[in-house]
Amino acid sequence: MLTLSSVHHVYLATGSTDLRKSIDGLAAIVQEGFGLNPFSSCLFVFCNRECNKIKILHWEHNGFWLFYRRLERGTFQWPNESVGTATITSRELRWLLDGLSLSQRQAHPIVTADSVV
Repeated sequence: MLTLSSVHHVYLATGSTDLRKSIDGLAAIVQEGFGLNPFSSCLFVFCNRECNKIKILHWEHNGFWLFYRRLERGTFQWPNESVGTATITSRELRWLLDGLSLSQRQAHPIVTADSVV
């Protein structure tokens, strides 16, 4: 099950990725293409060209998780910048998975409270 509480960072592979790749192929992209450690407690998120499928690679304890989501209708609001990575928050990842854009103008701002009134 995908829990975001233990995740340190969320990395998006901007642009499109060939989702025929499985765990080893995606881990190789993370390590060799992006210069990141696929064994870190981060999520690495990939999207196909049509923006209707996502794969998420995550290392946990002694093995990889590979999450896959396919939309029956609609598309993900995926950033189409040049090939590389973008770092987002787990909150922004939830927006993407819900079909929203990363620049939510209607979302409540994050509040850091110091004390209870």
